[in-house]
Amino acid sequence: MARPTLTDLTAFMAITEHRSFRKAADVLGVSRSSLSHTIAALERNLGARLLHRTTRSVAPTEAGERLLRRLTPVLRDLDQAIDAVADDGGHPSGTLRINGGEEAMRQLLRLIVPVFLKRYPHVSLDLITDGRLVDIVEQGFDAGLRLAEAVPQDMIAVPLNEDFRFLAVAAPAYLVKAGQLLTPDDLRHHQCIRQRLPSGKLYRWEFERHGQEIAIDVPGAMTLDHTRLMIEAAADGLGIAYVPETAARPWLEAGRLIAQLEDWSPAVGGLRLYYSSHRHVPAALRAFIDVMKGVG
Repeated sequence: MARPTLTDLTAFMAITEHRSFRKAADVLGVSRSSLSHTIAALERNLGARLLHRTTRSVAPTEAGERLLRRLTPVLRDLDQAIDAVADDGGHPSGTLRINGGEEAMRQLLRLIVPVFLKRYPHVSLDLITDGRLVDIVEQGFDAGLRLAEAVPQDMIAVPLNEDFRFLAVAAPAYLVKAGQLLTPDDLRHHQCIRQRLPSGKLYRWEFERHGQEIAIDVPGAMTLDHTRLMIEAAADGLGIAYVPETAARPWLEAGRLIAQLEDWSPAVGGLRLYYSSHRHVPAALRAFIDVMKGVG
């Protein structure tokens, strides 16, 4: 039996991760036909079918699952060993992959990325925006970027910014017509711009004062899934939005929006860059964290 090469096994791992020959071929930088030939040869040499193929999807067979369970930690350890050797050179290089929400990435691009790329020209940044909270280790990311409350407990977290507030905001003209808010319960009689979370659920607006916590499923004729669109809709007088104060600040300072219920809006944990506490930290990630701390 011909022994599989590292290239063969990496190809198999890429296909199982992306559940697609096309996507895996794009990531590996090879053609789909070449990748197909590689997997066919691997299955032939092992004497076992590793993948179920249909016109729409690819999934590992039972034999493929067994190989995947044994192979994943081996290749992870190999990657860490290579990273450790590369780190000895003292010059961070390679690709740093970070996953996070769109607004979080916008802050990263504005505050950290320009400094980092200028200081470490041999590192490539692969920044993936995703509203869903993904398993960064399973998905092959070096780090994630989320609000403090969303960071898994077994991760190491580094602050990107200070704690901040979510605020109910509305245009002056809307408040003149509909009236000011005195308590969160007043929202039940207003036109609210609702938010759909990446999970598909509608977000319940959360308020707290003197230990009293309130979560309201607000009424509204419009639902959006993007913070900036919610802010712009509120500024256009379409209703009340509930958004991060940091995102709404330009509109607040320009007088296009007015904050409501500020005494019901305590600070929450800000953005955190987080990474696994159980894996080797590559030099590129350590350098990125150093830049974050220096800029902060």
